Amino acid sequence: MLQKLKKIDGVIVFILLSLMVICIMSIYSVTHGRSTDGFHIQMLRYYILGFVAFFGLTFLDYRLLVKYGLYIYLFGIAVLILVSFIGTVQNGAQGWLEIGRLSIQPAELFKLILILFLASVLVLKSKQKLRFWRDVIPLGLLTLLPFGIVISQNDLGNALSYIIILFGLLWIGNIKFTHALIGILLIAATTVGGIWSYTHYHDQSVAFIEKVIGREHLVSRFDPWLVPELASSDASYQTKNAMLAIASGGMSGEGYLKGTTVQNNRVPYTYADSIFVQIAEEFGFVGSAILLLLYFILIHRMILIALECKDRGGPFLIVGVIAMMLYQIFENIGAFIGLMPLTGITLPFISYGGTSLLINMASIGLVMSVKLHGQEEEEDLPKASYSAPAKQG
Repeated sequence: MLQKLKKIDGVIVFILLSLMVICIMSIYSVTHGRSTDGFHIQMLRYYILGFVAFFGLTFLDYRLLVKYGLYIYLFGIAVLILVSFIGTVQNGAQGWLEIGRLSIQPAELFKLILILFLASVLVLKSKQKLRFWRDVIPLGLLTLLPFGIVISQNDLGNALSYIIILFGLLWIGNIKFTHALIGILLIAATTVGGIWSYTHYHDQSVAFIEKVIGREHLVSRFDPWLVPELASSDASYQTKNAMLAIASGGMSGEGYLKGTTVQNNRVPYTYADSIFVQIAEEFGFVGSAILLLLYFILIHRMILIALECKDRGGPFLIVGVIAMMLYQIFENIGAFIGLMPLTGITLPFISYGGTSLLINMASIGLVMSVKLHGQEEEEDLPKASYSAPAKQG
């Protein structure tokens, strides 16, 4: 045990502690003296549980989880389906399970489940090129299944993260260059075509989303991003005030507890999805840059662990975690500076939310498990054979 403790990456632990301090300070800034007063204490409790999950998974051999990835995936799908029937609604999304006094968001948990499942499949492929019909398409369909379930629960942010995780793992999973290029071109063409259609045929697009798809809330997220001049005042309220707050922060910010916009409740959910706005307004460009630097160092350390790993499954897990976190960081911050639509996704380790924090801490725990156990022989991992059995006699 002592030898394994010495192998733990101290830089990653220091970054997690630093993010914890930033999180608690930021949440206190926007909740003290309000109905949400005390959320920073609750977040401290979540962090304590998070570190328990971190160290617990650090010492657990991640290869056991990879080995049973399919069963974990089936369990996750069952829970997501259960949420569709008995889940409670929060902020417009039916994605929460109430267990006693606990409120759990299974869509957050499924991100980690999907990483484990995809890693368990790709680890069997060894160094073989992924075949389009036998590998890429089945993995895509198995990812689209939870994507569709979560989309039906009005949780666009977490649903999109599944697609990003799939792309990241297919890339490292040795997908053929031609298949990757075709996929990138199709996605780019679809995205550009969708944006062009929405901006040039706005009324028709809105009618299609509202009447055919039945997702009126998507209009309030797309309009402020693509056609802000046509967005209603309610739809653009959050992003418009967020941009003003970020701009007013300047280089060094307005000072802790002194942010004009966030302290006057002009940005909704500043303790949760909009927490970056508080950091940018009260600590300015310098504070925002320090936060991004911490994220960069965290991801850099994870990449180094992946490169040093001798086992096949470790790098798959780490790339999945990196893809998940990069998407969350880019989507959350990008939504408040006009680069991305507002999807309600949390900023890793900073936004208020127990499920989100526990999943992120558990994910880093798995990365640390790769560091501790990834140098060992992969004796217990199942190996796939794709050659025909030899004839007897």
